[in-house]
Amino acid sequence: MKKLTDAGRLKRYDTGIYYIPKKSVFQSGSQISRDRVIELKYLEAEGQRCGYISGVMFANQLGLTKQVPVNCEVVTNKATNDYREVKLASSTVILRRPRVKVTEENYRQLQLLDLIKEIDFYSEKDGDERLERLTAYMNACKISFEDLKEYLPYYPDKIYKNMYEVGLLNGVSV
Repeated sequence: MKKLTDAGRLKRYDTGIYYIPKKSVFQSGSQISRDRVIELKYLEAEGQRCGYISGVMFANQLGLTKQVPVNCEVVTNKATNDYREVKLASSTVILRRPRVKVTEENYRQLQLLDLIKEIDFYSEKDGDERLERLTAYMNACKISFEDLKEYLPYYPDKIYKNMYEVGLLNGVSV
């Protein structure tokens, strides 16, 4: 590995993480993105989904906040503890263990429920605008309230209050 790295045929992203650089305008070549490393390391295992992005980063992706997080929060089956911080190059990745085993079929529902559980903390939007962004995500991912019902028992009671206040509780809006 050292010979390949010294020759420039491989690049080291972090301890134990290497990639083949693509040719670019820059002499050093292109660098792999942090998001891609997180995806390969924590969100996929042998081609199967095993995790998802959570927290402020997911809220930012939905447009619920303008905050751009320094740390990335990931819920993954690969997590050994309920909470652990891992250094990845120059950034920190927060790993959390999921409430239910994450699969390709349920990760979007779990991701949405994790967000709703802490919506009052993450969202800068409120009222109709927040509901519009959440329902747009649900429609784009084809998630209905019935799809969420299966996983609600794994979450604290606070989620029902938040779903009611947001307007997602069985189609009842405040």
